[in-house]
Amino acid sequence: MRRATVAPADPGLAELAPDQRLRRLELTVTRRLNGLLHGQYRGLLPGPGSEPSGSREYRPGEDEVRRMDWAVTARTAVPHVRQVDADRELTTWLLVDGTASMEFGTAELDKRELAVAAVAAVGFLTAGVGNRLGAQVLRADGVRRFPARSGRTHLLSLLRALLAAPRATAPTDRPGRGPTALPPDLADGLDALHRIANRRGLVVVVSDFLDGLPDDPSQVAPWERTMRRLAVRHQVLAIEVTDPRELELPDVGLITLVDPETGRHREVCTSDRGLRERYAEAATAQRDQVRQALRRSGATHLPLRTDGDWSADIVRHVHAQRRLAAAPVGRPRGGAA
Repeated sequence: MRRATVAPADPGLAELAPDQRLRRLELTVTRRLNGLLHGQYRGLLPGPGSEPSGSREYRPGEDEVRRMDWAVTARTAVPHVRQVDADRELTTWLLVDGTASMEFGTAELDKRELAVAAVAAVGFLTAGVGNRLGAQVLRADGVRRFPARSGRTHLLSLLRALLAAPRATAPTDRPGRGPTALPPDLADGLDALHRIANRRGLVVVVSDFLDGLPDDPSQVAPWERTMRRLAVRHQVLAIEVTDPRELELPDVGLITLVDPETGRHREVCTSDRGLRERYAEAATAQRDQVRQALRRSGATHLPLRTDGDWSADIVRHVHAQRRLAAAPVGRPRGGAA
């Protein structure tokens, strides 16, 4: 069982009209991420790009041999690699999980609202002249597609659609009911994204990554293979959304756990300390399984929690990525200290 309920965590926020929630979200993003929004071209994952910008000394274990600048190496007798600037036009594709499992939340936000906040941050951080943003949203009734376009109006239209989308509900698990059509899963969304994302760019997947996760950790989740194919051509950022109650159960007596994807119910007594410990161990192993799968797929992992400061987590992630991209070359050979 994955969840204990399917309900928004913050009734006050949920009761706001979509336009009011959008204004509050935009204000939060622009205020908290203001220091990252300077300059015409910015991004969540500074990439290698394709525009030449000189050479620097080769760093063993970090640089690819195919980027060697043999002319400078021969002239200086010191191995050098070519440097390139990030591409001037960036196409970002979003895959947003809007299925029933994302409706869960016990903190200030539920997982769906946190996913929308993450989309807003990605949109503002990748905005720029010529940059385009497209999205595919997994919903219970299928996949909704938003073509890649540029401009603030397009971003706000996407966010408004995400906020106004009807809430997904768990299927009813009752004897005698006929089978219901299964909603598209994460693997389906990634396959569709792989077919349309032809030009090299940035792919951002916002999900809890529990769809199709096998019980046996040695097996591969269906979505991992497609994500690995995407990472060959694109930079892939996986934003993992979790809630604290998914990691541990509170001691609140008898509760009913509901799997939002299947509608199955199970009553458990949370006063049993042994049960709570087993639940926490299983949840920790499950999240570790997700992290390992994302690492194997070649994606950059950004975990966000509904009870955490999501904007601060994004700021820390962007700063860490930029520090890696601008790591010092080291002391030049024969030069001064």
